[in-house]
Amino acid sequence: MDGLEQLIRALDFAAGKHRDQRRKDVEATPYINHPIELASLLVEEAGVTDVTVIIAAILHDTLEDTEATPEELENLFGPEVARIVMEVTDDKTLPKQVRKRLQVKHAADNSREARLVKLADKICNLRDMAEHPPAHWPLERKQEYYDWAREVIDQMRGTNEVLEKLFDIEYQKKP
Repeated sequence: MDGLEQLIRALDFAAGKHRDQRRKDVEATPYINHPIELASLLVEEAGVTDVTVIIAAILHDTLEDTEATPEELENLFGPEVARIVMEVTDDKTLPKQVRKRLQVKHAADNSREARLVKLADKICNLRDMAEHPPAHWPLERKQEYYDWAREVIDQMRGTNEVLEKLFDIEYQKKP
């Protein structure tokens, strides 16, 4: 199967897995828009052409937020995609604060591919925070998210200059 076919398969898979999920904004935006935005950012703004990274970006939340399994990803998309997605997946059995701390701690140890996905994820999240903030999040919580995202990204500096500059631009919009 060529890269384009796998990309379409990943979009279909992610859309199916996230079909009933919505973002936390007032409009309750369909969740699938988020992974599509990651893929678009990587290709259109950062010039990333590695299809494996783009597919992993599309699938990046399937293990964390759906019933998808690592074995399922590996069977459908191969071991590299599954590995990248697993690297960017939080262990939801841990308390939220522990998961956030572990993201900061392990960010620099992730593979380059996983760091690209993580950079794109944080950029898209900050863009969403500025344009379509989660309903009912007070200003302090939004500010804390920005600062935590920066801590994660600072551990990955040197990965991709374009993505890092895009992150810095979005961070400047901190409420």
